[in-house]
This record gives sequence, C-alpha cells and structure tokens, in this order.
Amino acid sequence: NLISYRWSAQCSSPCYDMVHYGHSNQLRQAKAMGDYLIVGVHTDGEISQHKGPPVFTQDERYKMVRAIKWVDEIVEGAPYVTTLETLDKYTSDFCVHGDDITLTVDGKDTYEEVKRSGRYRECKRTQGVSTTDLVGRMLLMTKAHHSNIGHSDYQQHTDNFGKGPKGHSPWTGVSQFLQTSQKIIQFASGQEPQPGDTIIYVAGAFDLFHIGHVDFLEAVSRLSDKPYVIVGLHFDQEVNRYKGKNYPIMNVHERTLSVLACRYVSEVVIGAPYAVTRELLDHFKVDLVCHGKTEVHPDKDGSDPYAEPRKKGILHTVDSMNSLTTDSIVQRIIKNRLLFEARNQKKEAKEMAVIQAMKRREEEKGKERAQAVL
Repeated sequence: NLISYRWSAQCSSPCYDMVHYGHSNQLRQAKAMGDYLIVGVHTDGEISQHKGPPVFTQDERYKMVRAIKWVDEIVEGAPYVTTLETLDKYTSDFCVHGDDITLTVDGKDTYEEVKRSGRYRECKRTQGVSTTDLVGRMLLMTKAHHSNIGHSDYQQHTDNFGKGPKGHSPWTGVSQFLQTSQKIIQFASGQEPQPGDTIIYVAGAFDLFHIGHVDFLEAVSRLSDKPYVIVGLHFDQEVNRYKGKNYPIMNVHERTLSVLACRYVSEVVIGAPYAVTRELLDHFKVDLVCHGKTEVHPDKDGSDPYAEPRKKGILHTVDSMNSLTTDSIVQRIIKNRLLFEARNQKKEAKEMAVIQAMKRREEEKGKERAQAVL
C-alpha cells in the first residue's frame, strides 16, 4: 500500500525586516526539510515590542516573503512566541529556525515550548549578512563593503550597531560574506528557456533587494504567459559610477543571491554590461527588454544604454506602481539612526546574557562530572 502524508515545516520566528539573502537561505534550507513551507511573519507591533522599530512595514514584509521562491504560504501576524497550538493550527509537523537564538522582551527563548516537544529543527545561519551590518553600511557612507576588504571605518560601525557593553554576540555581530559557486548553484533555478517562453531582459543594481524591485519584477513577469526573466546585474564600480555616494550597499555577490531568490527571476547575468548591446540580445535570444520608470543614466560616453533595444522596437517601460527606491530606504534608516543603534545594542545585550548563562551551566556540569569521577 502507498501511504502519503503532508510533511510541512513552519518557519516563523524571523521578523523578515529588510529581507536579505540570509533570510532566503534559511527558507531554502527549511523547504528542503519538508514538502510544504509555511512562513509566519510578525506584525509591526510585535517587532517593536520585542526587538525595536522595524525598517519596513508589515505589509511590505508580507509581500517580500511571498516573493521568495521556496515559500508556499505565509501567515500574516504570526505570534512572536511559537507554540504547539500555532503549529497544530496550521497542520505543521515542526518548525524551523536558524542556529542563532530569538528572545522575547523579557529574555525568554521564543522556541522553548516546541523544542521541549521535539517539534523543532534548526538550519545554519548565513555568515556575512545581517540587518545590523546592512544598517551600518548605509550610515557609514564608505565603499569598503564593495570589495570586502578590511577598513577601519567599516569596522567601527560594529561598535555602534553590533556591540553591547559586555562584548560581541556571534548572532548580532558583523562577519564577512564569502561567495562560493556552491551557494550560487543552491539559489539558481538551473532551468533553461523552453520553447514558447518569452525571454525578457532587465538590468540594474537591484541593491538592497526590496519591495519596489519585487513589484517591478512581478509586473515584468505578467507581460507573458510563459516569461523567462533574465536580470542583468551591474558590477559595483558601474553602480557607483551612476549612483554615487557609497552605493551599492550590497556588493555584486550579495545582490546575485538576493535576486536569484525571487520567484519571478529565471536567470541572473553577473556583471552585465551597462549598455544593452546587440551581442547581449542575440546571445540570450531576448524578445523583450524592460525598464522601470526610474531615471536612465547615460553610459560613460554619454550614449543611451538602451539605444539597441529601442532601435529594434523591443524596449518596454513597466510601471510597477511602486515608488520605493534604495535611496528612500536609506533615508528611513538615517531618520531613525538612534533608534536602530539602541535596538541592536539592546538585542545583543540580551543575547550576551543568554550566552553567559549557558557558559555558567556548562561550567557547573563540568564541575559535577569532575566530582563524580573523584
């Protein structure tokens, strides 16, 4: 006899504030543990109470998580503390969280109940990315993060955004992201264009991959019944040429994973040329080139980067009906700088208290074992 069952995982603790490729990687790992992934996303009120002010609104966060390709369903307004009642309500066999710790406002483990019942699984945290780090990059206004080189100013932001009075927490502190071919393979769909697909090319920085990008890519994918969307990502130096300041906030390796995690994207060109050339269009057999309503900056020689698709009559302007930009996100952070500094220091202080308590327990166990031997 064939016995079939639904093995579902609920991954419900992260706030998914400033959704980045670290969150996506957690969801990828969670999906691999089961058949159906339900993701709980907290309200603004819950996050403010337990962690501090969120950067994005709950509606923005709901939409961002829905756009991640490994997610089957989301629960809006999921409780901050995951209980057995919550798992049963959504017919989930177990819940998944990263190997960091999530604490309530009074310092309690939000997964204590499900851990005790054996309905808890853990996935590995992605090294080299955190909301803490990204906020610091935005406020620091240097370009050190482009090449991941050591920089005294870049290191300084850990004191403001990831260091409490009693030292660094391994979960909140800043670490270096190192791209590997394996990570790209894990995120990539691996699907080639099929006969009948409409091959659509878009290009840009896609920095701090956000809801404005999601709305644009969703609108692009709706232009065809069988879209195959290729995103061309410009190298960091090119983005900095036309955006200035310390942009891009995320380097090209980080932006690659962020875009690949989106369900509307089929393929990514890493380090795409700024000008959409005839060679590029022929190579990918592009049917349609799309651009949003944002400003098109001229190429280095002053020429129109979209001259070729414009001449061929395949350039299409897409209105995503969303005016959010990377600049506006940075402005939100700058406006609330002191609140974000306090949020991260408070978070790390709670984590350090837990680490020290765990260390004390281990030391006590060690003493007990030593006495038993004597």
